[in-house]
Amino acid sequence: MFVLPASLLHHRARRSASAPLSFAHLLGERGCAPASNDTEGSETRVPAMDVRESDTAYSVILDLPGVAKDQLKISVEGRRVSVATIAAAAPQEDATRVLYRERSAPAYARTVVLPAEVDAAATQARFENGVLTLTLAKRVASGATQIKID
Repeated sequence: MFVLPASLLHHRARRSASAPLSFAHLLGERGCAPASNDTEGSETRVPAMDVRESDTAYSVILDLPGVAKDQLKISVEGRRVSVATIAAAAPQEDATRVLYRERSAPAYARTVVLPAEVDAAATQARFENGVLTLTLAKRVASGATQIKID
């Protein structure tokens, strides 16, 4: 089994022209589109990610520098796990006006499709020093049920 990142822009940029095509590349997945937030010139970034597996859970670790804990939105639907940032409340402007700006609030989005369904109720998330660690419990398959024949 393998994990398929749903957003492959990061992976394509790292792949050289002479490197063989991967299975994920053959799926024709598109990269991220520019973010639709009010920060001029900012685009949605694809955070670096590691995925690990144990017998009972998956661990997804994402680097999200410059993001506050309250800006994160995590959703789990079946095998699909999505992490994105939402715009923070704008700080109150003082009496100054911006003459030049190179810094902007980062916007991140990443979706991964895992080999098995995840139990959203048993999922744990920890965010420390710009690193988000998700512990996603594997959904326990319900056993076969007996059907009575009339």
